[in-house]
Amino acid sequence: MLDDTRIAVRLVIADPALAERVAAILSEIESIEIVLDDGEADLVIAQAQENSENTRRGEQAGFALTAREAEVLALLAEGAPNKAIARRLGISVHTAKFHVAALLDKLDATGRTDAVVQAARLGLILL
Repeated sequence: MLDDTRIAVRLVIADPALAERVAAILSEIESIEIVLDDGEADLVIAQAQENSENTRRGEQAGFALTAREAEVLALLAEGAPNKAIARRLGISVHTAKFHVAALLDKLDATGRTDAVVQAARLGLILL
């Protein structure tokens, strides 16, 4: 750390235009110093991946899961019923059922267990 009043921030952003915009915004804050390359930093700000690994695998298999479908699939793999899925994701039971049905359709599965098996075979989840 530089001192108690300044924070050294390193940006790890692949998109040069975005990196430039973020650096410009942060450089206007007096207590922040932008660190270049691999310099010592108190904080690293990294660009989020646009697609999760699971989504990329799904695209390679001929379909893509939405971020919410991937979350529902992970909960299905844990054996969670629709009420638990709804509660954990902060959605209605109806919406949870909708996502489960969409997964069954996308995975051409006959049921919840089959959906988990198909997803594991495709590499969408690790058991």
